[in-house]
Amino acid sequence: MSPIRRFDHVGITVKNLDAVTAFFVGLGFEVEGRMLMEGEFVDTVIGMPNSLSEIVMLRPPGGGTGLELSSFIRPNHEPGSPNAMSNELGLRNVAFEVDDLQAILDPLAADGYHLVGGVGQYEGIWRMAYVRGPEGIIVALAQRIDT
Repeated sequence: MSPIRRFDHVGITVKNLDAVTAFFVGLGFEVEGRMLMEGEFVDTVIGMPNSLSEIVMLRPPGGGTGLELSSFIRPNHEPGSPNAMSNELGLRNVAFEVDDLQAILDPLAADGYHLVGGVGQYEGIWRMAYVRGPEGIIVALAQRIDT
């Protein structure tokens, strides 16, 4: 038996919690909760004394693996590269399977969120694209096309 029970969530630290939350809600995520996090427990887990952050937990409709967005009030956040590419170390993208890739890409482009490269097709099975969302977050969107 595996010691891992389930994949619960991915955490992303952001500067503008409202803007990033709105982006993912626009993709179809639902806000599960929003709260301030501080105290001995959090300080111990993250290894940063006297921390204070605000978090939003998002989940896809019907549940499933979540997306935790955190914005630090203290200590001040450290800026990352908003234009990081796939070969840079660290978390590079979050990926979602979608029903209609173009139906998602068009409104994202209208909102100013553009493709990192182009729309690729893999062996007649998948259509996929990377979109650069707020704060440089790369969102991979994949549509299965062989069904």
